[in-house]
Amino acid sequence: MSCDPLKPYNALPDLPPAGACETVAVLKHCITAARSLAELKAASSQLPNPALLTHNLVLLEAQASSEIENIVTTHDELFSAERHPADQLEPATKEALRYRDALWVGLDALAAGKPLCTNVYISIMQCLRGTDAGLRSTPGTTLSNPSSGEVFYTPPEGEALLRDRLGALDRFIHDPQIDLDPLIKIALTHYQFEAIHPFADGNGRSGRILCILQLLAEGLLSEPVLYLSGAILADKSTYYERLRAVTLQADWEGWLCYFLQAINRAAKQAVHTIAQIRQRADELEQHIRQHLPAKAPHHALAELLVELPYCGIASLVERGLAKRQTAASYLQQLVDSDAGFSVRKIGRENMYVHDRLIAVLSQGARHDYKLQDTQNISVSRDQRLWPKP
Repeated sequence: MSCDPLKPYNALPDLPPAGACETVAVLKHCITAARSLAELKAASSQLPNPALLTHNLVLLEAQASSEIENIVTTHDELFSAERHPADQLEPATKEALRYRDALWVGLDALAAGKPLCTNVYISIMQCLRGTDAGLRSTPGTTLSNPSSGEVFYTPPEGEALLRDRLGALDRFIHDPQIDLDPLIKIALTHYQFEAIHPFADGNGRSGRILCILQLLAEGLLSEPVLYLSGAILADKSTYYERLRAVTLQADWEGWLCYFLQAINRAAKQAVHTIAQIRQRADELEQHIRQHLPAKAPHHALAELLVELPYCGIASLVERGLAKRQTAASYLQQLVDSDAGFSVRKIGRENMYVHDRLIAVLSQGARHDYKLQDTQNISVSRDQRLWPKP
């Protein structure tokens, strides 16, 4: 495989690769990752209310995926964002929230029975960027070191060629005659999408959303609860090295092993986080039964306060759990009874912040995902597809 960083990689080969993908090392990691995903699917299916999980873990995935692109927001800003007027949000927080919304665009497409295809990718990107732009149509796109200006990669160019390459990728994803493990196909697809680089911006985030959608479409997940970007963010220099090694050396085995290990560790951490969320919900319900009036909707209130780490009086009223004065009383009693809540003024409204839950979610986000057992890669730092941040 030959690629000149200064010239458009118009000769990017279609998938599948010419060489063998299902090596012994790859299959070993594939089995391990599939087992962890099965555990995650089982754990998420046991939740009586999936919203307890999806609302918060999707936000964490949005935050990490955006941070990979150096768009940084805090958990506090992210979880409180829905209670702030849009014009008061930090730009990075708006970007992360658009990632969440773009993921739901993809989920809606799957729910409507649409196959993953170029039009879906474009819809996801448009939501991410808040634009009506389509595929790249002008030449001159390069990926370079922002400090030195050194070009690391020049993707294919020309809208017709990009559409052709994406069409070939679509056929690869859906071709039943390609006898590869679904996880291997997802890993191959992710590399190819990033190498095509079909958009002027938002390629990395769109590609990671595509990974989640493929896992759901293949039945490997039942809810979008894999915190894959957390695993990548913890060791993103290796992520970029592995991608670059495919381009320079056709090192598919190194990339596949890396990607599968990232899936495995992200799935294991998600299982752990789900267990902690369930435990916190049970503890909170017990606390509510002990400290709030007997007529209080104990179970429903506990679920709401786990689903929404920043909860206002209006949320209880909207869910039909209490009238406004009673809702205010319930929430204040939780603060006063040391249930792990604090009060924060946002605009004109008091928000009741579930500090103990946010600590659980933050712990999951800080988990050490770094892959200690990846193979060495013989690509010098100045050959990276993208520069080390």
